[in-house]
Amino acid sequence: MVPNVNTTPVTGRRGVYWRTGLCLALLAGAGWLLRRQWPTVEHGALRLAVADQGWLLVAAVAAVGTWASSALAQQGAVARRLPGGRLVAAQFAASAANHLLPAGVGAGAVNLRFLMRCGLPAGRGASALAVKGAAGAVVRLVLIALLAPACPGLLRMPPVSVSVPALLAVIAVAAAVVLFVLLMRARVWARCRSAVAAVVADIRALHARPVRAAALWGGSLAFAALHALVLIAVTRAVELSLSPARVALLYLAASGAAALLPTPGGLGSLDAALALALTASGIPAAAAASAVLGYRLLTVWLPLLPGLLVLGLLVRRRAL
Repeated sequence: MVPNVNTTPVTGRRGVYWRTGLCLALLAGAGWLLRRQWPTVEHGALRLAVADQGWLLVAAVAAVGTWASSALAQQGAVARRLPGGRLVAAQFAASAANHLLPAGVGAGAVNLRFLMRCGLPAGRGASALAVKGAAGAVVRLVLIALLAPACPGLLRMPPVSVSVPALLAVIAVAAAVVLFVLLMRARVWARCRSAVAAVVADIRALHARPVRAAALWGGSLAFAALHALVLIAVTRAVELSLSPARVALLYLAASGAAALLPTPGGLGSLDAALALALTASGIPAAAAASAVLGYRLLTVWLPLLPGLLVLGLLVRRRAL
């Protein structure tokens, strides 16, 4: 008789290897692009250094609000009441961890550990994270649909001249990704069906409680709106001639596109998408670089070390 061998750890480890390898490749590409565009980035940094301090303060306040709105959305995705202070601290720590691990793995792990410490089983915690993620995606799509008619032609892709080697490289990467998805589809689909059923059941249960539904959707809306406000305030600080609606639409579209690439916190992918979106709307490259640098400085680099310290403190106090 052939023994029953559990291959889940092996297949899970292979998935981690695939994601890590793809993440490193994308980061290497981002580093190469940064090196080529360094004069533009340097000029953008100098422009940011003399930006309007009042608008930068508005952007900083909006960035702080993103963690509170994330906590509100997470509370809305869970039926039981969570400790408010620790919940906000967990979101702050999760945002820092998210910039160290690929494709939301860091934030998901921190939030899952927090929910389990609050008494939720692992399956329920994962379902709550999926509910929160689904609500956030729906809110972003609705906001794009509402803003797109007010900014006609803004989301049209600009003409790009691509060399033959670059085009072949893109085709090869796309083919590899499609092949990997096809190979993994049968195994993943069996797991996804039960996961989707659990998420749908949780969504129905939460919407039977209006307070939880309001927290879920209100927190998700506030999270996306506050991130857009950070970028809007930074563009005002560096005196870019774009309306708030256009900046918000560019942010939502760029962040949605960057989410398809598994880099830590959208590092490289979101920066490139935002810069491309701003320059495609007629903004000079150096000015677009200053706006992107300001947005990333307030949402990533300045909170990173304090977030990691909060993460260590939560682990030490066994809140994670």
